[in-house]
Amino acid sequence: MLYIKRQCSMAMVKNYIAVDLGAESGRVMLGRVSSDKIKLEEVCRFLNGPIEQDGSLRWDFAKLFSEIKTGIGKAAKQADSEIGGIGVDSWGVDFGLIDEEGKLIENPYHYRDSRTNGMLEKAFELMPKREIYENTGIQFMQFNSLYQVLAMKLTHPKTLARARKLFFMADLVAYNLCSRMFSEYTLASTSQCMDMNKGKWSKLVLDRLNLPIDIMPEIVNPATIVGKLDKNIAEELGINQIPVIAVGSHDTADAVAAVPARVANWAYISSGTWSLMGIETTRPIINDRSFKYEFTNEGGAESTIRFLKNIMGLWLVQECRRQWQREGVDISYAELTSMAEKTRPFAAYIDPDYHDFLSPGNMPEKINKFLAQNKQRAIKDKGQMVRAILESLALKYRQIFELIEDISNNCIDVLHIVGGGIRNELLCQFTADAINRRVIAGPVEATALGNIILQAIANGQIQTVNEGKKMVAESSELKEYMPRNSEVWQQQYKKHLCK
Repeated sequence: MLYIKRQCSMAMVKNYIAVDLGAESGRVMLGRVSSDKIKLEEVCRFLNGPIEQDGSLRWDFAKLFSEIKTGIGKAAKQADSEIGGIGVDSWGVDFGLIDEEGKLIENPYHYRDSRTNGMLEKAFELMPKREIYENTGIQFMQFNSLYQVLAMKLTHPKTLARARKLFFMADLVAYNLCSRMFSEYTLASTSQCMDMNKGKWSKLVLDRLNLPIDIMPEIVNPATIVGKLDKNIAEELGINQIPVIAVGSHDTADAVAAVPARVANWAYISSGTWSLMGIETTRPIINDRSFKYEFTNEGGAESTIRFLKNIMGLWLVQECRRQWQREGVDISYAELTSMAEKTRPFAAYIDPDYHDFLSPGNMPEKINKFLAQNKQRAIKDKGQMVRAILESLALKYRQIFELIEDISNNCIDVLHIVGGGIRNELLCQFTADAINRRVIAGPVEATALGNIILQAIANGQIQTVNEGKKMVAESSELKEYMPRNSEVWQQQYKKHLCK
């Protein structure tokens, strides 16, 4: 449980249910907001991974939605008073298609599915890369929604032709909860289908790629009440028709809304399967350097922009562990980190964003293949491999950190790391060492907190996101990391990333 104290008056305690969906697991959280605290309680957690279906990687939506409904039912019965809302957040880019009868046509594709291989090149044949970026401001990644829809247009046009509407994952869940057709702004902004200067679907880009704009739903802002829980679902669960609220449907938008920043010049990493590193701005930053280094401009709460870079993140460690489990060796993340701490520093360097690392598979083998291609020795020791991943991530953070300062013309005083990745204290320390700045880690539950904060704003219980940030800053359990051995890290940075 997490308690967040607040020094202001509220009329009453209100309960909220946060459905937080990640690419590895999902959970349902119960939040109680009162005059002096938010109490977060995890009601249930469930696995959420890809399934193989018809030769593709997909999401099992029926199973996912069943788990969500079960969690909502438990949370509502666990609450000690009325529920003020349900908010759903998820990862970005993936979507489901709804037919004329309002039914899901097929299980949504997983963003790591190979069908988008080569789609960037096909898109650039239809519209120059720079023109797409000028309009959308989004980092080019082959799994962006734009290229997923293009892949469907080229390979399964009949399926796309059946679609009445397209819903991104969190909004697909919300649609199934309350039947409201909408696309929440922060989640829609990750798709590369939006004109980020206008905050609307980009007719220019969609037309140039011959993709339908009529399937894109109405865009709504975060902290919007979009409906009530379907009567049949409420009866099935034995609960009331709870309001459904569009929060920051993109999980990083919620996490950033809960960053406990106390100074003006701060940056963040939302750390987990992916590492999303950036700053908040009032307008998109779309220029020569942001294009060259492929930074992204995504929507945030209260009309802010999340200027950031997607970095591969702890996926590399997760995939290594899965491979070792397949080989009969089951070692916990904590044990792997402890083993890494005891091994030799800087034995190897990898580029965390190397394209072969994106897809699932034998990650230790892929890493050793990368090392061989770059004339480095293969790694056999598991702890050594994990250390190489963590050190390489920290050095990558340094590179992106410097680019953010340069492109935004802003000197950053402190880096906040939020999310499940802060449990890896070795990576947090490596990050402080690499960037040579103070790092503040916490809270772990930033996404759920941001989800709850935006629901409370929709209910008028909290007035602004900054008010919510202060609540987090004043009472969360935060840990500070100060730089150590900066000269050694500087040498490694120059060796590997300043060529």
